[in-house]
Amino acid sequence: MDDKNELLEQYDAEQKIEKNLDFRFLLLIYLVMGVGFLVILPKIYIKNQIYYMSRDINKLYGEYSILKEENRILKQNLENMRFKNQILDTIYIE
Repeated sequence: MDDKNELLEQYDAEQKIEKNLDFRFLLLIYLVMGVGFLVILPKIYIKNQIYYMSRDINKLYGEYSILKEENRILKQNLENMRFKNQILDTIYIE
């Protein structure tokens, strides 16, 4: 009987300890969450900035590729016009 009472008293003592959360423990939890946010939020911000910057770079690179291709076509057209001009000049000079 004595062992049962002792076990019950220990159980009740443990239950009281678990139910009562003191202010320091709550403050510690908030502090840990705050530090976690301070570590995680800048990382998220930096990743978002990298994403948007890479998206802009890809857009600009696409425009660069288009302009480069247009430049190649214009050079080819100019060369064709020069060739025609030289041919026509030699025909009319003779």
